[in-house]
Amino acid sequence: MPTGAGADPAGPDAGAADDRGRPVGDPPRVALVGANGHGRWHRRAIAPLHAAGRLRLVALVDVRPLEDEPTAPVPPDARVLTDHRAMLAATRPDVVVVCTPPHTHLPIALDVLDAGADLLLEKPPVLDLAEHRALAAASAATRRAVQVGFQALGSAALTELTDALAAGRLGRVTGIATVAAWQRPDAYYARSPWAGRRSLGGRPALDGALANPLAHAVMQCLAVVEAVAGAPAAPERIEVERYRVRPIEVDDTAVLRVTPRGGPPVLAAVTLAGEDFIAGEVLVTGERGRALLEYPTDRLRLPGDPGPRAVPGRRGLLENLLDHRAAGTPLIAPVSRTAPFTAVLDALRSAPEPTLLGGDLVRRVGDGPERVRVIRGVDAVLRAAAETGALPSEAGVPWAVRPYVVDGSDVEAPQR
Repeated sequence: MPTGAGADPAGPDAGAADDRGRPVGDPPRVALVGANGHGRWHRRAIAPLHAAGRLRLVALVDVRPLEDEPTAPVPPDARVLTDHRAMLAATRPDVVVVCTPPHTHLPIALDVLDAGADLLLEKPPVLDLAEHRALAAASAATRRAVQVGFQALGSAALTELTDALAAGRLGRVTGIATVAAWQRPDAYYARSPWAGRRSLGGRPALDGALANPLAHAVMQCLAVVEAVAGAPAAPERIEVERYRVRPIEVDDTAVLRVTPRGGPPVLAAVTLAGEDFIAGEVLVTGERGRALLEYPTDRLRLPGDPGPRAVPGRRGLLENLLDHRAAGTPLIAPVSRTAPFTAVLDALRSAPEPTLLGGDLVRRVGDGPERVRVIRGVDAVLRAAAETGALPSEAGVPWAVRPYVVDGSDVEAPQR
């Protein structure tokens, strides 16, 4: 009989204890490390599960004083601490959500697993394949689950898309692409010491458009490759053009092409210096037609549909992790599934600094911290790349530069 919040305390397991000596039927004890900034989103996700008795929030950890979050009040008996190791020793949580800067993920994750807790780790999980192997090995050695915070993988629209591919509705898939055009103001790059940085304190940070805010777009495409190929596909060749409109160390605009060892090619064309907003479209082209998934809104258009339609039913990753603990429900975003994404980051680590764009090509809009910088014509360039599969340099875009290429044996195979 499964243990956890769904167990019947009056049933045959009454009086039994779980593997940590707690009564069967007690809700899992959950802690959040990194409770400010984006961690407030996790607090809002945890609050209704705490109120419903699915979990018990026992601790919040952050190095700064806790920011107020009116929709997610701190339970009276929850501890507020500044050190995750002290929290692990004092509260012995069953599940830990980690939402700290990416370059801190691996050491905190290893401490969590060693303490016997399951883990929900914000994306990107780690920043190179060596770290990925270390995390996967620790998960296997401790027999603890690791779920990665690619929440768009829980989309019912993505599931409907991959089901349609399996049913042959598009025929043989010939290409997968994504396009997104967002804006980020100057204040975005002042939000933390690692913002816009390639490394910090001797560790990689990689806070670029591909690695952080638009990582979901890349991961959605890799999930489609997985559905087509039947397994996470290791990249055979990675080509990337990276650009920036500020004196930062990483890309705010990029076009990435990944050729997997199995499955169709992927092209990701993204920017944080867009003209008109493009939320994030995943285009899947087959011999019988094309599908479009707007991944942030779960809107889907399949061949024959008159237009995009909302597909409700996104599954929360924390709820899924709780179900996995209680009943063995498969994880939506296990760390093994993210190996191809980490392989892309591994390639970006060795890429040269992005090309700095300026002059008449870049215009500034607004003043002060909310000022944004926009690349003239960038939306059309990115859409053309997504439509054709060609990099801007191949299409003759005047400001484009030759891509950085990692090819063949230079691409280290990710391990599941």
